[in-house]
Amino acid sequence: MGPLPASHEIVQAGWQAVRRDGRVRDELIDVAYRAPRLRQLFPWTGMGELHFSRCTEPRWTWDIPYIQPTKGGGYWVSGPLRNESVGPAVTAEAAVAMVIARLPSGTGPAFVGTPEQLAAHEASLGPGRS
Repeated sequence: MGPLPASHEIVQAGWQAVRRDGRVRDELIDVAYRAPRLRQLFPWTGMGELHFSRCTEPRWTWDIPYIQPTKGGGYWVSGPLRNESVGPAVTAEAAVAMVIARLPSGTGPAFVGTPEQLAAHEASLGPGRS
C-alpha cells in the first residue's frame, strides 16, 4: 500500500468534484476557491448549497456557515447549523466574506479523516491548540 494522500490533494479533488457535479453556481465556486482560507477546506454540496468542512471524510463538520443561491442571482448565508441564519448577500464575494468572517478560531487546512477523528486529534493537542 502506498502513502495516504495529503490533505491538499484530497481537498483539491473535492473542489474538482464540486465543480463537476453542477449543483453550485460556477461564479460561487470560483470566488470561494480564490479565498485561501476556504480553498484549504473540504467543499461539499447539498441542495445547491456550498458547504465547507474542516475534515475530508463524511459526515463532515457542521461548524462553518454555508452559502445557498437565491432567486434572482444573489445568495443567502446560513449556519453553521440549518436553523441558523447569517443573512443575504448580493454577490458571491459578499457571501464568501461573510463565511470567512465566521470561521472557527484556528481553522486551518482540512484534517484527513472524519469529524470524530478530528475531534480526537484536537483533544490530544490540549486546550486552545487546534
